[in-house]
Amino acid sequence: MATFDVLHPRYRVLLAGVFSQILCIGVARFAYTPLLPVMQQQTWLSDAQGGWLAALNYAGYMLGALVAASLHGIRLKDTLYRLTLLLAVLSTAGMALADHFWLWAGMRFVAGFSSSGAMLLASGLILHWLISHRQRGELGIHFAGLGLGILVAALAVELMLQLALDWQAQWWGFTLLAAGLLVPAWRWLPRPAKPMEGSGGSRPRQATPPTRTFMRLMLAAYFCAGYGYVISATFIVTIVEREPLLAGAGNWTFALVGLAAAPAVMVWDLVARRIGYLGALISAMALQVVGIVLPALTTSLAGVLLSAVLYGGTFLGCVSLVLTMAGRLYPQSPARLMGRMTLAYGAAQIVAPALTGMLAEATGHYDIGLWLAGGFVALGTVLLAWLRAVDQTAQRLDAEAKAAPAG
Repeated sequence: MATFDVLHPRYRVLLAGVFSQILCIGVARFAYTPLLPVMQQQTWLSDAQGGWLAALNYAGYMLGALVAASLHGIRLKDTLYRLTLLLAVLSTAGMALADHFWLWAGMRFVAGFSSSGAMLLASGLILHWLISHRQRGELGIHFAGLGLGILVAALAVELMLQLALDWQAQWWGFTLLAAGLLVPAWRWLPRPAKPMEGSGGSRPRQATPPTRTFMRLMLAAYFCAGYGYVISATFIVTIVEREPLLAGAGNWTFALVGLAAAPAVMVWDLVARRIGYLGALISAMALQVVGIVLPALTTSLAGVLLSAVLYGGTFLGCVSLVLTMAGRLYPQSPARLMGRMTLAYGAAQIVAPALTGMLAEATGHYDIGLWLAGGFVALGTVLLAWLRAVDQTAQRLDAEAKAAPAG
Protein backbone atom coordinates (compact mmCIF):
# COMPACT_ATOMS: atom_id res chain seq x y z
CA MET A 1 0.00 0.00 0.00
CA ALA A 2 2.81 2.39 0.89
CA THR A 3 4.42 1.63 -2.45
CA PHE A 4 1.46 3.01 -4.35
CA ASP A 5 1.23 6.08 -2.10
CA VAL A 6 4.63 7.28 -3.29
CA LEU A 7 3.79 6.94 -6.99
CA HIS A 8 3.91 10.22 -8.87
CA PRO A 9 0.31 11.46 -9.42
CA ARG A 10 0.87 11.18 -13.20
CA TYR A 11 1.47 7.44 -12.92
CA ARG A 12 -1.45 6.87 -10.55
CA VAL A 13 -3.74 8.56 -13.08
CA LEU A 14 -2.29 6.60 -16.00
CA LEU A 15 -2.53 3.32 -14.05
CA ALA A 16 -6.18 4.07 -13.25
CA GLY A 17 -6.64 4.19 -17.02
CA VAL A 18 -4.77 0.90 -17.44
CA PHE A 19 -7.01 -0.84 -14.91
CA SER A 20 -10.13 0.65 -16.49
CA GLN A 21 -9.00 -0.75 -19.84
CA ILE A 22 -8.36 -4.22 -18.41
CA LEU A 23 -11.77 -4.12 -16.71
CA CYS A 24 -14.00 -2.58 -19.38
CA ILE A 25 -12.21 -3.85 -22.50
CA GLY A 26 -10.17 -6.87 -21.42
CA VAL A 27 -12.83 -8.47 -19.23
CA ALA A 28 -16.23 -6.97 -20.15
CA ARG A 29 -15.49 -6.92 -23.89
CA PHE A 30 -12.67 -9.30 -24.79
CA ALA A 31 -13.37 -12.22 -22.46
CA TYR A 32 -16.09 -13.06 -25.01
CA THR A 33 -13.51 -13.77 -27.76
CA PRO A 34 -11.67 -16.70 -26.09
CA LEU A 35 -14.90 -17.88 -24.46
CA LEU A 36 -16.85 -17.95 -27.76
CA PRO A 37 -15.61 -21.40 -28.89
CA VAL A 38 -16.16 -22.73 -25.35
CA MET A 39 -19.73 -21.41 -25.32
CA GLN A 40 -20.34 -22.84 -28.80
CA GLN A 41 -19.11 -26.25 -27.70
CA GLN A 42 -21.10 -26.34 -24.47
CA THR A 43 -24.32 -24.53 -25.46
CA TRP A 44 -26.53 -24.04 -28.51
CA LEU A 45 -24.69 -20.88 -29.70
CA SER A 46 -24.16 -20.88 -33.49
CA ASP A 47 -21.78 -18.84 -35.67
CA ALA A 48 -24.55 -16.45 -36.70
CA GLN A 49 -25.78 -15.99 -33.12
CA GLY A 50 -22.19 -15.44 -31.96
CA GLY A 51 -21.84 -12.74 -34.61
CA TRP A 52 -25.07 -11.05 -33.55
CA LEU A 53 -23.96 -10.98 -29.91
CA ALA A 54 -20.75 -9.27 -31.01
CA ALA A 55 -22.76 -6.80 -33.11
CA LEU A 56 -24.92 -5.94 -30.11
CA ASN A 57 -21.78 -5.37 -28.07
CA TYR A 58 -20.67 -2.76 -30.56
CA ALA A 59 -24.15 -1.24 -30.70
CA GLY A 60 -23.78 -0.64 -26.97
CA TYR A 61 -20.35 0.83 -27.59
CA MET A 62 -21.82 3.20 -30.18
CA LEU A 63 -24.49 4.34 -27.74
CA GLY A 64 -21.74 5.00 -25.21
CA ALA A 65 -19.82 6.99 -27.83
CA LEU A 66 -22.93 9.06 -28.59
CA VAL A 67 -23.47 9.80 -24.92
CA ALA A 68 -19.78 10.65 -24.42
CA ALA A 69 -19.85 13.00 -27.41
CA SER A 70 -22.98 14.78 -26.12
CA LEU A 71 -21.71 15.46 -22.59
CA HIS A 72 -20.17 18.85 -21.88
CA GLY A 73 -19.42 19.06 -18.16
CA ILE A 74 -16.20 17.41 -16.99
CA ARG A 75 -17.86 16.38 -13.72
CA LEU A 76 -20.68 14.70 -15.63
CA LYS A 77 -18.17 12.78 -17.74
CA ASP A 78 -16.41 11.65 -14.57
CA THR A 79 -19.71 10.42 -13.08
CA LEU A 80 -20.54 8.45 -16.22
CA TYR A 81 -17.01 6.99 -16.29
CA ARG A 82 -17.56 5.57 -12.79
CA LEU A 83 -20.98 4.24 -13.80
CA THR A 84 -19.40 2.38 -16.73
CA LEU A 85 -16.95 0.69 -14.35
CA LEU A 86 -19.89 -0.69 -12.36
CA LEU A 87 -21.69 -1.75 -15.55
CA ALA A 88 -18.59 -3.66 -16.68
CA VAL A 89 -18.71 -5.77 -13.51
CA LEU A 90 -22.49 -6.29 -13.65
CA SER A 91 -22.57 -7.22 -17.35
CA THR A 92 -19.79 -9.78 -16.81
CA ALA A 93 -21.77 -11.38 -13.98
CA GLY A 94 -24.92 -11.31 -16.12
CA MET A 95 -23.31 -13.54 -18.74
CA ALA A 96 -23.03 -16.32 -16.12
CA LEU A 97 -26.67 -16.26 -14.99
CA ALA A 98 -28.21 -18.48 -17.71
CA ASP A 99 -27.70 -19.65 -21.30
CA HIS A 100 -30.47 -17.50 -22.79
CA PHE A 101 -29.85 -15.59 -26.01
CA TRP A 102 -31.69 -12.41 -25.02
CA LEU A 103 -30.02 -12.30 -21.61
CA TRP A 104 -26.65 -12.60 -23.33
CA ALA A 105 -27.71 -10.02 -25.92
CA GLY A 106 -28.61 -7.54 -23.17
CA MET A 107 -25.39 -8.17 -21.29
CA ARG A 108 -23.23 -7.79 -24.42
CA PHE A 109 -24.99 -4.49 -25.14
CA VAL A 110 -24.35 -3.23 -21.59
CA ALA A 111 -20.74 -4.44 -21.75
CA GLY A 112 -20.31 -2.51 -24.99
CA PHE A 113 -21.69 0.63 -23.36
CA SER A 114 -19.28 0.16 -20.45
CA SER A 115 -16.28 -0.20 -22.76
CA SER A 116 -16.85 3.32 -24.07
CA GLY A 117 -16.02 4.49 -20.54
CA ALA A 118 -12.45 3.19 -20.73
CA MET A 119 -11.86 4.12 -24.36
CA LEU A 120 -13.48 7.55 -24.53
CA LEU A 121 -14.38 8.94 -21.13
CA ALA A 122 -11.22 7.75 -19.37
CA SER A 123 -9.12 8.88 -22.34
CA GLY A 124 -10.66 12.33 -22.22
CA LEU A 125 -10.44 12.61 -18.42
CA ILE A 126 -6.81 11.49 -18.38
CA LEU A 127 -5.87 13.79 -21.27
CA HIS A 128 -7.65 16.66 -19.48
CA TRP A 129 -5.72 15.91 -16.26
CA LEU A 130 -2.38 15.69 -18.10
CA ILE A 131 -2.91 18.93 -20.01
CA SER A 132 -4.21 20.83 -16.97
CA HIS A 133 -1.18 19.68 -14.94
CA ARG A 134 1.20 20.62 -17.79
CA GLN A 135 2.13 17.01 -18.53
CA ARG A 136 2.78 15.57 -21.98
CA GLY A 137 -0.58 14.70 -23.51
CA GLU A 138 0.14 11.16 -24.70
CA LEU A 139 -1.98 8.15 -23.86
CA GLY A 140 0.46 5.32 -24.60
CA ILE A 141 0.50 3.88 -21.07
CA HIS A 142 -3.30 4.19 -20.81
CA PHE A 143 -3.90 2.29 -24.03
CA ALA A 144 -1.33 -0.35 -23.11
CA GLY A 145 -4.04 -1.51 -20.70
CA LEU A 146 -6.10 -2.70 -23.66
CA GLY A 147 -3.33 -5.02 -24.83
CA LEU A 148 -2.82 -6.21 -21.27
CA GLY A 149 -6.57 -6.79 -21.04
CA ILE A 150 -6.49 -9.05 -24.10
CA LEU A 151 -3.55 -10.93 -22.62
CA VAL A 152 -5.33 -11.33 -19.26
CA ALA A 153 -8.53 -12.56 -20.95
CA ALA A 154 -6.71 -15.15 -23.07
CA LEU A 155 -4.55 -16.49 -20.24
CA ALA A 156 -7.48 -16.56 -17.80
CA VAL A 157 -9.57 -18.70 -20.16
CA GLU A 158 -6.61 -21.02 -20.83
CA LEU A 159 -6.06 -21.42 -17.08
CA MET A 160 -9.73 -22.06 -16.37
CA LEU A 161 -9.88 -24.62 -19.18
CA GLN A 162 -6.96 -26.43 -17.54
CA LEU A 163 -9.05 -26.46 -14.35
CA ALA A 164 -11.92 -28.02 -16.36
CA LEU A 165 -14.30 -25.13 -15.59
CA ASP A 166 -17.33 -24.86 -17.84
CA TRP A 167 -18.39 -21.65 -19.64
CA GLN A 168 -20.58 -20.52 -16.73
CA ALA A 169 -17.90 -20.94 -14.08
CA GLN A 170 -15.47 -19.06 -16.32
CA TRP A 171 -17.79 -16.05 -16.51
CA TRP A 172 -18.04 -16.12 -12.69
CA GLY A 173 -14.25 -16.19 -12.54
CA PHE A 174 -14.10 -13.12 -14.75
CA THR A 175 -16.65 -11.43 -12.48
CA LEU A 176 -14.35 -11.84 -9.47
CA LEU A 177 -11.47 -10.44 -11.50
CA ALA A 178 -13.61 -7.51 -12.62
CA ALA A 179 -14.55 -6.65 -9.04
CA GLY A 180 -10.86 -6.51 -8.10
CA LEU A 181 -9.99 -4.30 -11.08
CA LEU A 182 -12.78 -1.87 -10.20
CA VAL A 183 -10.98 -0.59 -7.09
CA PRO A 184 -7.85 1.00 -8.63
CA ALA A 185 -9.74 2.09 -11.77
CA TRP A 186 -12.13 4.02 -9.50
CA ARG A 187 -9.80 5.31 -6.78
CA TRP A 188 -6.67 6.34 -8.71
CA LEU A 189 -8.35 8.70 -11.18
CA PRO A 190 -9.06 11.90 -9.19
CA ARG A 191 -12.41 13.55 -9.56
CA PRO A 192 -11.83 16.61 -11.75
CA ALA A 193 -11.57 19.95 -10.00
CA LYS A 194 -13.95 22.71 -10.98
CA PRO A 195 -12.55 24.78 -13.86
CA MET A 196 -10.02 27.19 -12.44
CA GLU A 197 -10.62 30.85 -13.08
CA GLY A 198 -7.59 32.87 -13.97
CA SER A 199 -5.11 30.09 -13.28
CA GLY A 200 -1.68 31.52 -13.94
CA GLY A 201 0.20 30.81 -17.14
CA SER A 202 -1.02 30.62 -20.67
CA ARG A 203 -4.48 29.41 -21.49
CA PRO A 204 -4.95 26.28 -23.61
CA ARG A 205 -4.54 27.07 -27.27
CA GLN A 206 -7.70 27.76 -29.18
CA ALA A 207 -9.00 24.84 -31.20
CA THR A 208 -8.58 25.12 -34.97
CA PRO A 209 -11.48 23.15 -36.47
CA PRO A 210 -10.44 20.55 -39.05
CA THR A 211 -11.44 21.14 -42.65
CA ARG A 212 -14.45 19.41 -44.16
CA THR A 213 -12.15 17.37 -46.40
CA PHE A 214 -10.25 16.17 -43.34
CA MET A 215 -13.40 15.14 -41.48
CA ARG A 216 -15.00 13.34 -44.44
CA LEU A 217 -11.93 11.35 -45.42
CA MET A 218 -10.86 10.64 -41.85
CA LEU A 219 -14.32 9.42 -40.82
CA ALA A 220 -14.56 7.20 -43.93
CA ALA A 221 -11.05 5.81 -43.34
CA TYR A 222 -11.78 5.18 -39.67
CA PHE A 223 -14.99 3.35 -40.61
CA CYS A 224 -12.85 1.06 -42.79
CA ALA A 225 -10.40 0.56 -39.92
CA GLY A 226 -13.26 -0.37 -37.60
CA TYR A 227 -14.53 -3.01 -40.03
CA GLY A 228 -11.12 -4.61 -40.23
CA TYR A 229 -10.43 -4.47 -36.50
CA VAL A 230 -13.58 -6.20 -35.31
CA ILE A 231 -13.31 -9.41 -37.34
CA SER A 232 -10.05 -10.61 -35.83
CA ALA A 233 -10.98 -9.16 -32.42
CA THR A 234 -14.16 -11.25 -32.32
CA PHE A 235 -13.38 -14.44 -34.21
CA ILE A 236 -9.62 -15.04 -34.13
CA VAL A 237 -9.77 -17.72 -31.41
CA THR A 238 -12.62 -19.54 -33.17
CA ILE A 239 -10.83 -19.31 -36.54
CA VAL A 240 -7.65 -20.84 -35.10
CA GLU A 241 -9.44 -23.53 -33.08
CA ARG A 242 -11.30 -24.80 -36.16
CA GLU A 243 -8.09 -25.64 -37.98
CA PRO A 244 -7.28 -29.28 -37.09
CA LEU A 245 -3.53 -28.64 -37.03
CA LEU A 246 -3.95 -25.60 -34.77
CA ALA A 247 -6.50 -26.89 -32.25
CA GLY A 248 -5.51 -25.74 -28.77
CA ALA A 249 -3.54 -22.73 -30.03
CA GLY A 250 -6.45 -20.27 -30.13
CA ASN A 251 -6.03 -18.74 -26.67
CA TRP A 252 -2.25 -18.53 -27.04
CA THR A 253 -2.72 -16.75 -30.37
CA PHE A 254 -5.07 -14.28 -28.70
CA ALA A 255 -2.57 -13.81 -25.86
CA LEU A 256 0.07 -12.97 -28.47
CA VAL A 257 -2.30 -10.33 -29.89
CA GLY A 258 -2.41 -8.77 -26.43
CA LEU A 259 1.35 -8.95 -25.97
CA ALA A 260 1.90 -7.21 -29.31
CA ALA A 261 -0.78 -4.61 -28.55
CA ALA A 262 0.50 -3.62 -25.08
CA PRO A 263 3.58 -1.64 -26.25
CA ALA A 264 2.12 -0.77 -29.66
CA VAL A 265 0.80 2.66 -28.74
CA MET A 266 4.16 3.84 -27.43
CA VAL A 267 5.89 2.43 -30.51
CA TRP A 268 3.50 4.23 -32.87
CA ASP A 269 3.90 7.45 -30.88
CA LEU A 270 7.62 7.24 -31.66
CA VAL A 271 6.90 6.48 -35.32
CA ALA A 272 4.55 9.49 -35.47
CA ARG A 273 7.33 11.77 -34.23
CA ARG A 274 9.43 10.71 -37.21
CA ILE A 275 6.88 10.56 -40.03
CA GLY A 276 3.83 12.39 -38.64
CA TYR A 277 0.45 11.15 -37.44
CA LEU A 278 -0.94 10.43 -40.90
CA GLY A 279 2.24 8.69 -42.03
CA ALA A 280 2.19 6.48 -38.94
CA LEU A 281 -1.52 5.73 -39.38
CA ILE A 282 -1.06 4.78 -43.04
CA SER A 283 1.84 2.47 -42.14
CA ALA A 284 -0.10 0.83 -39.31
CA MET A 285 -3.15 0.16 -41.48
CA ALA A 286 -1.06 -1.24 -44.34
CA LEU A 287 0.56 -3.73 -41.95
CA GLN A 288 -2.83 -4.54 -40.47
CA VAL A 289 -4.14 -5.62 -43.88
CA VAL A 290 -1.46 -8.33 -43.96
CA GLY A 291 -2.24 -9.38 -40.38
CA ILE A 292 -5.95 -9.72 -41.09
CA VAL A 293 -5.77 -11.79 -44.30
CA LEU A 294 -2.91 -14.14 -43.31
CA PRO A 295 -5.22 -16.72 -41.63
CA ALA A 296 -7.13 -16.94 -44.93
CA LEU A 297 -3.88 -17.59 -46.82
CA THR A 298 -2.18 -20.12 -44.54
CA THR A 299 -3.03 -22.55 -41.77
CA SER A 300 0.55 -22.89 -40.57
CA LEU A 301 1.26 -22.02 -36.94
CA ALA A 302 3.99 -19.58 -37.99
CA GLY A 303 1.60 -17.74 -40.31
CA VAL A 304 -1.10 -17.49 -37.64
CA LEU A 305 1.37 -16.23 -35.03
CA LEU A 306 2.71 -13.62 -37.47
CA SER A 307 -0.88 -12.58 -38.12
CA ALA A 308 -1.42 -12.15 -34.38
CA VAL A 309 1.69 -9.98 -34.01
CA LEU A 310 0.86 -7.78 -37.02
CA TYR A 311 -2.77 -7.38 -36.00
CA GLY A 312 -2.06 -6.82 -32.30
CA GLY A 313 0.80 -4.47 -33.07
CA THR A 314 -1.30 -2.20 -35.29
CA PHE A 315 -5.00 -2.03 -34.40
CA LEU A 316 -4.46 -0.26 -31.09
CA GLY A 317 -1.85 2.04 -32.59
CA CYS A 318 -4.48 3.15 -35.12
CA VAL A 319 -6.98 3.94 -32.37
CA SER A 320 -4.46 5.82 -30.26
CA LEU A 321 -3.14 7.87 -33.17
CA VAL A 322 -6.64 8.93 -34.19
CA LEU A 323 -7.70 9.80 -30.64
CA THR A 324 -4.45 11.69 -30.04
CA MET A 325 -5.13 13.68 -33.21
CA ALA A 326 -8.57 14.48 -31.82
CA GLY A 327 -6.95 15.74 -28.62
CA ARG A 328 -4.55 17.91 -30.61
CA LEU A 329 -7.35 19.40 -32.71
CA TYR A 330 -9.64 20.08 -29.72
CA PRO A 331 -7.44 20.32 -26.60
CA GLN A 332 -10.22 21.95 -24.55
CA SER A 333 -12.82 19.28 -25.32
CA PRO A 334 -11.13 16.19 -26.81
CA ALA A 335 -14.01 13.83 -26.04
CA ARG A 336 -16.30 15.53 -28.58
CA LEU A 337 -14.17 14.78 -31.63
CA MET A 338 -13.13 11.44 -30.11
CA GLY A 339 -16.84 10.62 -29.98
CA ARG A 340 -17.40 11.46 -33.65
CA MET A 341 -14.41 9.37 -34.70
CA THR A 342 -15.56 6.49 -32.55
CA LEU A 343 -19.06 6.60 -34.03
CA ALA A 344 -17.54 5.98 -37.46
CA TYR A 345 -15.35 3.20 -36.05
CA GLY A 346 -18.24 1.69 -34.11
CA ALA A 347 -20.76 1.76 -36.99
CA ALA A 348 -18.58 -0.69 -38.91
CA GLN A 349 -18.29 -2.86 -35.83
CA ILE A 350 -22.05 -3.39 -35.70
CA VAL A 351 -22.32 -4.48 -39.32
CA ALA A 352 -19.12 -6.53 -39.65
CA PRO A 353 -19.48 -9.29 -37.01
CA ALA A 354 -23.13 -10.01 -37.82
CA LEU A 355 -22.35 -10.26 -41.54
CA THR A 356 -19.22 -12.35 -40.92
CA GLY A 357 -21.07 -14.72 -38.59
CA MET A 358 -23.79 -15.31 -41.20
CA LEU A 359 -21.19 -15.84 -43.95
CA ALA A 360 -19.31 -18.32 -41.76
CA GLU A 361 -22.51 -20.25 -41.02
CA ALA A 362 -23.38 -20.36 -44.74
CA THR A 363 -19.90 -21.36 -45.97
CA GLY A 364 -18.45 -23.23 -42.99
CA HIS A 365 -15.37 -20.98 -42.78
CA TYR A 366 -14.35 -17.37 -42.09
CA ASP A 367 -12.21 -16.76 -45.19
CA ILE A 368 -14.69 -14.47 -46.96
CA GLY A 369 -15.07 -12.40 -43.81
CA LEU A 370 -11.30 -12.04 -43.48
CA TRP A 371 -10.88 -10.95 -47.11
CA LEU A 372 -13.68 -8.41 -46.73
CA ALA A 373 -12.06 -7.05 -43.59
CA GLY A 374 -8.67 -6.80 -45.28
CA GLY A 375 -10.25 -5.06 -48.27
CA PHE A 376 -11.90 -2.44 -46.08
CA VAL A 377 -8.65 -1.66 -44.27
CA ALA A 378 -6.82 -1.40 -47.60
CA LEU A 379 -9.46 1.08 -48.80
CA GLY A 380 -9.03 3.08 -45.59
CA THR A 381 -5.26 3.19 -46.18
CA VAL A 382 -5.81 4.66 -49.66
CA LEU A 383 -8.20 7.28 -48.26
CA LEU A 384 -5.62 8.33 -45.65
CA ALA A 385 -2.90 8.64 -48.31
CA TRP A 386 -5.24 10.89 -50.29
CA LEU A 387 -6.02 12.91 -47.16
CA ARG A 388 -2.34 13.39 -46.37
CA ALA A 389 -1.70 14.67 -49.89
CA VAL A 390 -4.52 17.22 -50.12
CA ASP A 391 -5.46 18.53 -46.69
CA GLN A 392 -3.73 21.28 -44.70
CA THR A 393 -5.12 20.08 -41.34
CA ALA A 394 -3.40 16.72 -41.85
CA GLN A 395 -0.19 18.48 -42.83
CA ARG A 396 -0.32 20.68 -39.71
CA LEU A 397 -0.89 17.66 -37.45
CA ASP A 398 2.04 15.84 -39.04
CA ALA A 399 4.24 18.89 -38.52
CA GLU A 400 3.19 19.09 -34.84
CA ALA A 401 3.95 15.40 -34.32
CA LYS A 402 7.44 15.74 -35.81
CA ALA A 403 8.15 18.88 -33.76
CA ALA A 404 6.97 17.36 -30.46
CA PRO A 405 9.76 16.80 -27.91
CA ALA A 406 10.50 13.24 -26.81
CA GLY A 407 9.46 12.10 -23.34
